Amino acid sequence: MTFTSYDQWWWPFLFILIAGWLATDSWRFLGVYFGGRISESSDILVLVRTIATALVAAVIGNLIIFPSGTLASAPMVLRIGAVAVGFAAYLLCGRRVLVGIAAAEIVLGAGLMTF
Repeated sequence: MTFTSYDQWWWPFLFILIAGWLATDSWRFLGVYFGGRISESSDILVLVRTIATALVAAVIGNLIIFPSGTLASAPMVLRIGAVAVGFAAYLLCGRRVLVGIAAAEIVLGAGLMTF
């Protein structure tokens, strides 16, 4: 069974839905099952959290250095400045993620309107 197995218009959508669900939700269910039995201070959970954080940081870094779409039209200084302002707002406002994100988006949006 492949993406091009059938000629019906709905087959690619069904294939993507099933393949996407099986590829992601099976790991989520296993994570919930095994995660409930692991102590939050265990070495394995600390490792998993570290890897997840590193992956998010890598995606953000990739978006800053190699942007696409509208973000590609923004100068590098603006992109780095928005991240710096967002991080500073995050730290100054008691480590509130939404405040950091909002501050970075405001700086980036204002900068994009200016350029």
